Amino acid sequence: MQDINEQTVSDYMLEEPLADSGNTETGEGRAYSIFSNKSHMDKPSLDLVFAVEQMVQAKQRVEESHNELQDRLNYANGNIERLSRDLKHLNKVIEDREKSILELERKLTEKNLKVDQMMEDYRELQTALSDQTEELKSLNELERQKYEALLQKNNELQAEKNRKISDLEEKISKLEIEYTHVKQKFEVQREEKAYLVNIVNDFTTRMTAPFSPKTGSNDVSSSE
Repeated sequence: MQDINEQTVSDYMLEEPLADSGNTETGEGRAYSIFSNKSHMDKPSLDLVFAVEQMVQAKQRVEESHNELQDRLNYANGNIERLSRDLKHLNKVIEDREKSILELERKLTEKNLKVDQMMEDYRELQTALSDQTEELKSLNELERQKYEALLQKNNELQAEKNRKISDLEEKISKLEIEYTHVKQKFEVQREEKAYLVNIVNDFTTRMTAPFSPKTGSNDVSSSE
C-alpha cells in the first residue's frame, strides 16, 4: 500500500508540469482525484501530499501576485505615457501662444513707430492739425492699453504655464517613484517565483528518481 501511495504521488509530480503549461482544468482534476483519495494513505504519504499541496498553493499565490503587479506596472506605464502626451500638447499650445504674443508685439512696435512718425508730422503741422493731434493721442493711448493688456495676459499665461509644468513634473515624479516601487516588488515576486519553481523541480526530481529504474527502487527499499 505504501508503494502504491508513493507511486501515486510520483505520477502526480510527473503530470504537474503538463497542467502548468496550459491544461489547467485537467491538472486541477488530476490533483483533485489524487489528493481527495487520502483515506488509504499512511502518515508519510499524507505528509508528502500535504507538502506538495502547500507548494502548489504557494506557487499559485506567487503567480497571482505576479499578475497583479504586472497589471499595476502596465497601468503606471500607461499613465506616464498619457501625461507625457499631455505635456507635449501643452508645450505646443504654449509655444503657439508665445508666437501669437510675439507677433502682436511686433505689430504693436510697428504701430508705435507709425505713431512716432505721426507725432513728428504733428509737430511739423501742429498749428494746422490740432484735431488730428487729439485723434492720434487717443489712438496712442488705445495702443498702450492694448499693449498693457497683452503684457498682463502674457504674464498670466507664463504663470499658468509654470504652474502646469510644476504640477506635471510633480505627477511624473510621483509616478516614477510608484513605478520604482512596483518594479522592485515585481523583481522580488519574480525571484520568489523562481525560487519556488526550483524547489518544486528539485522536489519532483528527488521524488521521481527512486521510481525510474527498477533496481534503484529495490536498493532504496533494502536501505530502508
